[in-house]
This record gives sequence, C-alpha cells and structure tokens, in this order.
Amino acid sequence: MRDDEARYEAVTSRDARFDGEFFFAVVTTGIYCRPSCPAVTPKRVNVRFFPSAAAAQAAGFRACRRCRPDAVPGSAEWNVRADLVGRAVRLIGDGVVDREGVGGLARRLGYSPRQVQRQLTAELGAGPVALARARRAHTARVLLQTTALPVTELAFAAGFASIRQFNDTIREIYAGTPSELRAAAGNGGAVARRTTAAVPGAGAGRPGDGFADRSAGGSADRSAPAGIPLRLAYRGPYAAAEIFDFLQLRAVPGVEEIRGTRGERTYRRTLRLTHGSGIAEVDEPAGPRRRRRPPAGLVCPAARGTDGGWLECRLRLTDLRDLSTAVQRLRRLFDLDADPYAVAERLGADPLLGPLVAERPGLRSPGAADPEELAVRTVLGGPPEHAAALVRKYGKPLDAADGGLTHLFPAPGNLTGAEVAEPVRTLCTALADGTVTLDAGADRGATERALAALPGVGPRAAAYLRMRALGDPDVGTTPGSDQEQGAMAGPAAWRPWGAYALHHLWRAGLLPAGEMSIPNGTPRPNGTPVPNGTPRPDEGPGAGESSGTGKPSGPGEMPRAEEPSGAAEPPTYAPAGRAG
Repeated sequence: MRDDEARYEAVTSRDARFDGEFFFAVVTTGIYCRPSCPAVTPKRVNVRFFPSAAAAQAAGFRACRRCRPDAVPGSAEWNVRADLVGRAVRLIGDGVVDREGVGGLARRLGYSPRQVQRQLTAELGAGPVALARARRAHTARVLLQTTALPVTELAFAAGFASIRQFNDTIREIYAGTPSELRAAAGNGGAVARRTTAAVPGAGAGRPGDGFADRSAGGSADRSAPAGIPLRLAYRGPYAAAEIFDFLQLRAVPGVEEIRGTRGERTYRRTLRLTHGSGIAEVDEPAGPRRRRRPPAGLVCPAARGTDGGWLECRLRLTDLRDLSTAVQRLRRLFDLDADPYAVAERLGADPLLGPLVAERPGLRSPGAADPEELAVRTVLGGPPEHAAALVRKYGKPLDAADGGLTHLFPAPGNLTGAEVAEPVRTLCTALADGTVTLDAGADRGATERALAALPGVGPRAAAYLRMRALGDPDVGTTPGSDQEQGAMAGPAAWRPWGAYALHHLWRAGLLPAGEMSIPNGTPRPNGTPVPNGTPRPDEGPGAGESSGTGKPSGPGEMPRAEEPSGAAEPPTYAPAGRAG
C-alpha cells in the first residue's frame, strides 16, 4: 500500500490487515498508532504516515498507549525481500546491531556502513541504530511490565548502554518514566509473584497490550505458568491446529515436547541463544476469540470475519539480554509475520489452490527456531528419535531437566569430529567455519547453492532449508520445465507465496512427500487423473516434507536423498493418535 489516501482509508476503517505494514502519526497530539487503533479517527490534514515505528519515533512522535503500535506483527514484506534492506531488517530483528554494532551488520551484508545507512533511511525513514533503538525500547517495555527486575538491571538486559540512555529513550517513546510504565501494567504484583523460574516476580500487562494476563482462568496445566508471559501477535486468520500438528510430528525428544490434547496443546522447547539458553512454551489457542468483523469489501473471502490475534507464550531465560532474539525466533518458527490476506488473494485465484485456501484460511509455513539445528535434522533424516540420539550424545544437558526437556541441541562445532557420520559432519564443518551461513540475513540464493553442493544434501534438501531455515516464502516458484530448471520448477503465478502453496498441496495430499514443486500431471479441478506415485487427496504425504526417492519420510526432517528412511510414517499434518 503506497498511496497515502489508501492508507488513510485503512486507518478510517481500522483495518488490522495493515498493522505493521505502516504507521500513522497525529501532529496535533504527537502520538503514532497502528492502522487499527480504536481511537477516534483524526482528520486527514493532521495525519502523517511512516514505514516503520522507528521512523515515527525519529520524527518526534511517541507510541500510543491505547493501541501499542510497537507490539504489532512485523511486515511480511521483509520475509519476502532478498535485497539489502530486507536482509538488514531481519538481522536487526535478530539483535545483530546490539551485539556487533552497525559495522558488524554491514560486514554480514557485504556492504559499507554508509550504504546500509543510506538504503535503510531511504526506505524505512530510519537507519540501523534507530531501528535497533526501537527494538530495545519494546524489549524494555516488555520487561518493565512483565518482571520485577530492578530498573538498573533491566536497562542493561534490554540492551541499553547506560541508565541515562534507557531513561531518555523510555520518556521519548512512551511519554512516561520507567516507573510509570510499570505501574500502568495493572495487577502486576499478583502475577509477578507467580513467574519465578527465570525472572523472579514477573507481572502481566493489560489484555490487548501485547502481554498475557493470567491472573485468572485457564486450564489446570496452564493456571500458574512460569517465565515471562507474552502475547505473540499475528494478523488475519491463523491455522493453529495445523501448525501444532506439524510441530508435534517432528518434536525431537529432549529438545522439544508437546503437552495436552489437540486444541489445548502447549509446544515446549529449549533454545540455544547468544548469551545463554532458554525454555519457550507456546499455547495452542483453545478456540476462536471474539473479534471485530472487518468492514465488508476490505477482506478476502477466505479471511472474512477475522482480524488477527495472538499466541500465548512464556519464556524462561538464563540471560534476559536474549529476550528479543528468542521472541524473534519463535515468531519465525510459527510464521507470525505472514500476510494471509496477500497469500489468499494470490493463491485463491489458482483453480487448484483456490478451494484449498478457502478450506484452510491462514495455513502457515513454519520456520525454524534454530536454523542450524534444522539443517542437521534435515540432513540426518529419519524419525525424530535419530536426532534425539544425537542430542543425548553431543547436546549440552540442562542444569535441571524440565519435564521432557533435558538438553540443548548440539552446536555445529560439536558435530565436526571424526566419530560423527557423514554427511552431518561435512554440513556441520561448513556451518562452523562459516562456509555456509544460515542467519536471518543470509543471501538465500547463494546459501541454497552452497547447501546443494555439499555431499549428501542435494537440491531438494537445500530448497527445503531455504524455505524453513531461511524463511523464504518464495520457494518452488521458479518458472520453466523440470528439464530447464531442475526439480525446483513451479508455477510463477504463485509468486511470492510458493511455500504456502506447497503446504496447501501437502496438507491436501495432492503433492508427494519430498516434492518441492508441483509435478506435471498433478490433479486439477477438471478431474485430470493423478500421475503414478502421487498420493490421492485422502492419503496425504509422509510426515517429512522432502525425500529424494519420493517415498514418505519420517516425522523428523527430510532424509538425505541417498538414504531414505525405512518405514512410512504418519501423514504430514496428522493429529496425534490419528496417524495413517
């Protein structure tokens, strides 16, 4: 959305589809808001638009206390774009500027700091320092309103270099002191005493404020969760059951576990982070929440009647400086910054995909909480127990087991010894020495080629890792025939949402396990027969997405092409207990 009049129309209609896509500020009040802010719509003459929260802050506007614009989902544009700006935004979100400075960001991108500053400012209205500052401010607000940490400790945990810088930033962005923000959280004292695992005495924010309010209600196993409570926001419809099914079939014992029954599950996993480690818990939404109905004519049919929501989350961290990085990784894992409206608009026009999109609005393309872990699991192949054996032998044990969580997944540097089997050793050597980089700002094309060139990986595994580990939504859409483009060819009409098309086809059983593109002869609505080797719509592919042989793979990740897993496993999205 580039036209200011169209933006103002979205503000007038309080269209939540555009939360995070742009921000608007009101010159008469000095505040900036998200497009869906419930406050009275200001006059057009008093409104200014900004491409980022950091740009609005740099222009002197403070965050609205009612709509909390700093807590909106990120723009899906940055997941799609593979240019300098897109890569830079993803790296800043992962905390690179806080850890390595602008120089470190520029080195990762392969550009000079001046070029990075110029291009970010031209497109986002703010440079890398301002974008990182906005990120730190949001982290500080989370900690102020969800923990009882002393302000002096909290400031450094959020990434600020000094107490003065912290106080000045909070006053400038939120028009209040840190103490006032903490007091505004409401009933923080009661909840603070209950979140004692990683952060003694964490509190909770108001409903709709981006934080979980758990002072009452909830099931027995969720009534007193420990850790920093958060709400991970998303836009539009969200197919939560499908993504929890997807993760449940791939859960590696010791590193991941799923608790509860379908519809009330909690996904839990350990996290290996920059400054320490953590345990994350994310709840499956128990049922549809009451939401405002978007104005008629402004939403696609597949998404009508929904305007986003959130996933309840708790984080327990050994070092709070890892908070924003951990949140960003969870957002990528659950694909929370996706734009289901744009996906439905593009894929819904396809004769084959249209009915699938209408049947399952908001189907997401899961990413990875740890890209290097996913790469190892993919190349290792087989069921999750294969990866679990690797974890038990090489992973770092937690100080104390937490339910089924006992270890951190081993770092690549721990899997380079002669006793580690190929091709895992070769992959981990390449990851450890920097030959292959799987961070948020990696050049996706170059990384895919480097992965495909490694012995035992191949093009299908590389494409799968490009989709999940690098978060590329534009996978499987290269135009041309299989002979011209190889196994990765796919309809150009799906671009840039090919990954979502693949998930719809896998979910419906219209694409064989292991295929990263639609094969010639895939059934169309006119009744064209299914080709040999393609499962019927009621069969579904194997639990792993890719297999070099076309056979169903195990529920871990994708087996390498030379060694397909032995037995057929449950369908890709099958609920627990209903496999086959």
